[in-house]
Amino acid sequence: MSKPNFSTDALHAGHDFNAHAGTRAVPLYLTTSYVFKNADHAANVFSLAEPGYIYTRLNNPTNDILEQRLAALEKGIGAVVTASGMAAINTTLLTLLKAGDHIVASNSLYGGTYNLLNVTLPRFGITTTFVNPENPENFKKAAKENTRAFFVESLGNPKLDVLDLKAISAEAKAFKVPFIVDNTVATPALLKPIEHGADIVIESLTKYINGNGTALGGAIIDAGNFDWANGKFPEFTEPSPGYHGLIYHDALKEAAFIAKVRVEGLRDHGAALSPFNAFQIIQGLETLSVRVKQHSENALELAEWLEQQEQVKWVNYPGLKSSKYNSLAQEYLPKGQSGIVTFGLEGGFESAKTVADETKIFSLLANIGDTKSLIIHPASTTHQQLDEQQQASTGVTQDLVRLSVGLEDIEDLKDDLKEAFKSIKNLKTV
Repeated sequence: MSKPNFSTDALHAGHDFNAHAGTRAVPLYLTTSYVFKNADHAANVFSLAEPGYIYTRLNNPTNDILEQRLAALEKGIGAVVTASGMAAINTTLLTLLKAGDHIVASNSLYGGTYNLLNVTLPRFGITTTFVNPENPENFKKAAKENTRAFFVESLGNPKLDVLDLKAISAEAKAFKVPFIVDNTVATPALLKPIEHGADIVIESLTKYINGNGTALGGAIIDAGNFDWANGKFPEFTEPSPGYHGLIYHDALKEAAFIAKVRVEGLRDHGAALSPFNAFQIIQGLETLSVRVKQHSENALELAEWLEQQEQVKWVNYPGLKSSKYNSLAQEYLPKGQSGIVTFGLEGGFESAKTVADETKIFSLLANIGDTKSLIIHPASTTHQQLDEQQQASTGVTQDLVRLSVGLEDIEDLKDDLKEAFKSIKNLKTV
């Protein structure tokens, strides 16, 4: 048959039922370790001379099916799953970078990612320059001799800026560094960054891919097209002291990066995904394309409704015709713009907190991508560790409310917000 389309791969990719006792559902393998056939077999698996399972920190049959499925959906050559989305980012960067290296990153990032790049990694000698990604040339202008990666979110959280991935990719290629794209908000159901020049894609599986708020997970997907032998990454072209003198580029060719993530990144940093969580995530992944379509439709209708409410000062959603990102959204996200909507209230900081307190269907919590609708006030929660100037650079203002629009009846969601807005009428503008 011809190559399967997205929804078919989401249900079948990576699972050969003949290799798993004829199981139609993906099996859950709860084991820490695996019995070798003999001592020679064990030695060959450890030396990468032949494939096999060693220890679930490195690989596991359930995790392996999820990895193959994600690689198929993102159009990559391979994937590694991790314990969380942040573990995926951290493992990627610490696999690639060393003390003295530099990153150029979009300034419109999730607060935890911004903090990792701005506060934590500098303790290890890895620094970051944050740039406004709306002008792709800003990446080239900020690049230094020691720059080793460009990093962005395909759809910023919570700024919801749609980036010109092709243009930024061209800048990364000209500077000979990998272009890393966090695709959590868009998901591969709406956008495949590798098709637009990304070299490495990161997903928080916790969000839309799992979709039901029950399991943490992250993923790293390798496009397999970056030249690790271009002179800037000696860790790939010189013998590895951490793996028996293996030269990754010579031994593993286009799979050098994703192999290094597994055999050194997972081994040394230990951010392995629990097979139970992998099993849970696979259940969610099977319905991703259907869910994200409805999330997008609900979000657009709610955003259009919010624009008509007197208490609302502004609304941000890439699918709106009024959005500055609408033209890029039509280019990169024609199937839908995901389920995140942000808006500001006339009453400012206190009004935003009050609305987050008063909704009944929208749950006040720190997550996105659930089938159920969620709400949060980022300035006092997810981005509170940033000062006001840093918050503004990431798209967070004091009056901003972030909605993760779920799959409930859209009229019920409107009514819930309408009732919450009544509680702010008497508040003074801050």
